[in-house]
Amino acid sequence: MEVFEEYVSGIQKEEQRARVVEVFEWVSQTFPHLVPKIAWNQPMFTDHDTFIIGFSVAKQHMAVAPERAGMERFADDIVKAGYDHTKELIRVRWDSPVDYSLLEKIIKFNIKDKADCTTFWRK
Repeated sequence: MEVFEEYVSGIQKEEQRARVVEVFEWVSQTFPHLVPKIAWNQPMFTDHDTFIIGFSVAKQHMAVAPERAGMERFADDIVKAGYDHTKELIRVRWDSPVDYSLLEKIIKFNIKDKADCTTFWRK
């Protein structure tokens, strides 16, 4: 996870930093073939050079960005989990638990859906 060290070290609050590290480690352990990288100043995981999931940090939340297709596919689950969201990202408040089962479903969907994708983003 060296690739994320600089990003993580820039997170001011220790508990937020710990949460981000926990999520990144979970993704790496659950999906060891995904490649961690920083692009556009954001941490993300890729598969065969295509975007699978990205993350960012804000004052009130950690944002999870699975691309619009993942957001649309799991819209009901995102609402059921109690997460605020936009068309492009899920906001996981710092005082809320991470729904790892939902995160796993989203990542698996993106891996399968983009298996034959030859571009970074969906077209």
